[in-house]
Amino acid sequence: MPELFAYTDGACSGNPGPGGWGVLMIAREGDAVVKTRELSGGEPDTTNNRMELLAAISALEALKRQSAITIVTDSAYVKNGVTTWIHGWKRNGWKTADRKPVKNVDLWQRLDAAQYRHEVTWEWIKGHAGHPENERADELARAGMAPFKPKKARADDAA
Repeated sequence: MPELFAYTDGACSGNPGPGGWGVLMIAREGDAVVKTRELSGGEPDTTNNRMELLAAISALEALKRQSAITIVTDSAYVKNGVTTWIHGWKRNGWKTADRKPVKNVDLWQRLDAAQYRHEVTWEWIKGHAGHPENERADELARAGMAPFKPKKARADDAA
């Protein structure tokens, strides 16, 4: 049975602003890659944290059957949120320790539901540190954001 990995990333131009998310999914048998799949998308007005969350959600929702998967993220917000903070938030009715509403609660609840049917291992890696799979996820996130970025006027367009 192949091991599944999802390398996820989010990007935003301005925060908030146009944003995108990207996922590189890899099935490996030992050191051999047996299958890859790339996912991306974006929104016109969002935040980097929302795009990081949507990348992880999209990876899990893309799985057709119950699976064991390692999600690799460069977002400490996602990693800490899903492995540590979420338990307290749920106990407190989706409020933080100081009784404020959890930011991005819609996506945290969606991520919680998406991971429920899978055996998920969460790994954090440093972003933009030369990890080829993470760099590809970043490229996909930027591609997902591209349709929502304002077009730069070229000098010959003004004529």
